[in-house]
Amino acid sequence: MASHRIVTLPGDGIGPEILAGATRVLDAVGSFSYDEQPFGGAAIDAHGTPLTDATVTACREADAVLLAAVGGPRWDSTEADAPRPEQGLLGLRKALGLYANLRPVRPLPALYDASPLKRELIEGTDLLVVRELTGGIYFGAKTRTESYASDLCEYTTPEIERIARIAFRSARTRVTSIDKMNVLETGRLWREVVKRVHSTEFPNVELEHQLVDSAAMKLIAAPRHFDVILADNMFGDILSDEAAMLTGSLGMLPSASLGESGPGVFEPVHGSAPDIAGRGIANPLAMILSAALMLRHGLALEAEAAALESAVDRALAGGLRTADLGGGATTAQATEAVLKELAV
Repeated sequence: MASHRIVTLPGDGIGPEILAGATRVLDAVGSFSYDEQPFGGAAIDAHGTPLTDATVTACREADAVLLAAVGGPRWDSTEADAPRPEQGLLGLRKALGLYANLRPVRPLPALYDASPLKRELIEGTDLLVVRELTGGIYFGAKTRTESYASDLCEYTTPEIERIARIAFRSARTRVTSIDKMNVLETGRLWREVVKRVHSTEFPNVELEHQLVDSAAMKLIAAPRHFDVILADNMFGDILSDEAAMLTGSLGMLPSASLGESGPGVFEPVHGSAPDIAGRGIANPLAMILSAALMLRHGLALEAEAAALESAVDRALAGGLRTADLGGGATTAQATEAVLKELAV
């Protein structure tokens, strides 16, 4: 097998620890070369910016990008001009033309009891959140004075069309499109465009519309109802984190950010967890599952992706539990458990 070029971005907090586990697991299923680059708070400390030109160039030339974690309280500031680690993530998405974020949510039977919801509510849940990444309030013009602040929310028809197509192509049965069309003009445009894409290009896929507040309640009350959830940047950000708790831990959820062409960025949903950084107890499974998404969506290695996901499932079924899942397994022990299952 030819070696695939992977840029690794350890970032901050627990990032370096969980990324080390993921690359070990990857090496058990394929041939990869790794190019580690500074990113986030670590890049601010070393270079004064969360995303250097050299890192952008390396990512553009890679086959895929593995990002571990970014941010932490040491870089928090209310000063408008202060560099923030999260700006690196937004800048990287823009530089690579990434507009679609995919977050699968599939609670595993072995972890049903780890969820704060009753087993009968989450059993059989298998959904995908498709989030638009380049438009919306996160990227709109911002103003700030001592006593006033504003954030502009903007969307264009082409931005909505292309993310809607991703959602419809990903659906097995149904797309639930999220908006706030009762009070927001962007919500009304979103609904109009999604309806049009559905009727002209994907009429065989069921489409329903839900206001974001209603969807947030239904995601807890009846998560099995959802197949694909389509949402704008901010609503998708919030709902995907809410959906993460169906699994019992943010430490279990991977994500993929994709564009029309070029490398995608694959990262866990969880943050940098600075409170446990360096202690060797972070859960590496979301990072490992993000590597599986990279194999599937970034490198077209479906068999290897399925093998990795199956190994994680079997390790958990065999009793693997890190601290966030109510157990005592360390990062290294969790990685070893997955490697053991891959060797079977």
